[in-house]
Amino acid sequence: MESPQILNGRYEVGELIGRGGMADVHLGRDIRLGRTVAIKELRADLARDPVFQSRFRREAQAVAGLNHPAIVAVYDTGEQELPGGTSQDVKVPFIVMEYVSGRTLRDLIKSGELSIDQAIDYALGVLSALQYSHRSGIVHRDIKPANVMVTPDGNVKVMDFGIARALADSAATMTQTQAVLGTAQYLSPEQARGETVDARSDLYSASCLLYEMLAGRPPFVGESPVSVAYQHVREQPDPPSRYNPKVSAALDSVLARGLQKDKADRFQDAASFTAALEGAKEGIAVVSTADARTEAMPAQPAPTAALSAAPYPVPVPQAGGRMAPYTPEAAVSPEEAYDDEGFTGMDSGEQHTAALSLGMEPEDDAEEASRRRSRRRAWITTLLIAMFLLLAAGAFFLVSFLQNAEPDPVAVPSIAGMEETDAANAITRAGLRPIVEEQFSEDVAAGEVIDSDPAAGAMALPDSEVRVLVSQGKEFAEIPDNLSGRTEGEVRDMLRQIGVTPGENISANSATVPRGNVVGTDPRAGERVKTGSTVDLVISTGMVTVPELVGRTEEEAISLLKDDPAVALPYHVVRVENEVVPPGTVVAQSHPAGGDVDQGTEITISVAIEPEKETSKPTQKPKETKESPKPTETKDNSGNNDDGDGGN
Repeated sequence: MESPQILNGRYEVGELIGRGGMADVHLGRDIRLGRTVAIKELRADLARDPVFQSRFRREAQAVAGLNHPAIVAVYDTGEQELPGGTSQDVKVPFIVMEYVSGRTLRDLIKSGELSIDQAIDYALGVLSALQYSHRSGIVHRDIKPANVMVTPDGNVKVMDFGIARALADSAATMTQTQAVLGTAQYLSPEQARGETVDARSDLYSASCLLYEMLAGRPPFVGESPVSVAYQHVREQPDPPSRYNPKVSAALDSVLARGLQKDKADRFQDAASFTAALEGAKEGIAVVSTADARTEAMPAQPAPTAALSAAPYPVPVPQAGGRMAPYTPEAAVSPEEAYDDEGFTGMDSGEQHTAALSLGMEPEDDAEEASRRRSRRRAWITTLLIAMFLLLAAGAFFLVSFLQNAEPDPVAVPSIAGMEETDAANAITRAGLRPIVEEQFSEDVAAGEVIDSDPAAGAMALPDSEVRVLVSQGKEFAEIPDNLSGRTEGEVRDMLRQIGVTPGENISANSATVPRGNVVGTDPRAGERVKTGSTVDLVISTGMVTVPELVGRTEEEAISLLKDDPAVALPYHVVRVENEVVPPGTVVAQSHPAGGDVDQGTEITISVAIEPEKETSKPTQKPKETKESPKPTETKDNSGNNDDGDGGN
């Protein structure tokens, strides 16, 4: 049988449980800690490509710093040589991750088992993971149903950060060597255009994910990835209620905001998306960004019409500056009202009065009017500058006030007794940041929340830290006394259940425990050990050490073979004449003392008897088949001999 592959001398590679475009995922076991893990290996055919090598290592670096219950944890990384390769071959990197049992959202969507409430809860779990990763400066860039696991308990686990990037990386665009990274059905418009992405790109993909959970299909479908990417950039999706009448108008409005083409029109962070989804569960719709801009835009006055250049009637001034009543006959054109020297048919005084009546300035006051205009412009300029400075000062003080003003505190929710993931989600939904800490507890089961700090009901500022105290179980555990005879796997599981770590295997002989099964533990059964400490397993070799029988009496030898639980070997007694040692003494044994034999091996012991005495009268030599002296043999595993000697 071919021995399993061992990585770094610690991780045993098992069956293939998943395969992606870049890597294969195997079920594995951490030999040192005895826990089940998932081992992700870069495909051998991509190992020589530096782009894939870099992307694979980036995933490990991205997730290694993320510690959140909704994100698959990374335990270790390393490299291995290809089987049969040379020292010049490229090494294949691998990642050791948390093993998550369950189904992907892709499988649940295909099965049609998702309800509206489940879709919202799973989306909230994904947003909780994104909020944490974005706060840590990591953009996932490939949110899709196949990268989200749902555990049997209904908890969400986001995985596969293979194309993740840091928010601070200015070169984090979605095109490399003319290839678009990500999956077409869930690409944001900026990803499809090859532009720089940020946290809002993940929120667009999360909106596509929620859309598919509600509608049973992605927002855009096409014959090729290029056609789907074009729709993301140019077209508007149908509301999910078109495909699922159970979807409310409030959920339609949330997805309408989340699937906006312009990043500025979407939800700006995962917290606002989460709040909108929570509101949609209560029937509260989200106002679209376009409507909000329309309502906020003031009505613009109609532009003043330009004066027409066509002839129009002009009232004719009379003497003294009074205007004659308008009649069509009295009206003159502008060309007739002016000549080279002023108004037609008027003296200078009349011209002065008429000019004032029409808003014109006489030649005598032109210089004064110019001065008045200059002063007016200076005053207007000064007033505008003063108003600008006043507004700037007001804005500065307003911004300073808003920055220094503390927001309204929020109440810490009650999380005692919850599972760790549920408690973290409850704290996040309240606008606070969960910090998980583990403590021993004699009363609260391992994995459940003991309490929070601040306590439930206390008021805390938004985005402040709340310590979630999770039980590690009891501080001390007692090693069970029913481990002997069980298989190694059973014993390791039983030790983990009481909170201790199964350690190394120690081989030992045993007369009763089958080969490979557990004889005992170190420390022994019944002893109390600290939770988390290592307990080694004593494994049976299936062999028995033969005791020293020569020189003992027959009763002693049989009692040792039959009654000692460390020996428990069947025996066979052979009686031989011996005049040197007292009768009933063991003079020989079939297997040497101190040697190891298989369980159930029969031990033959030779017991001395007194020789027969010779008679003085010669006797005829007997036939060899009947008369020749022979040793007397007795085989009795029960300890009773046929001649009455050697019984117990």
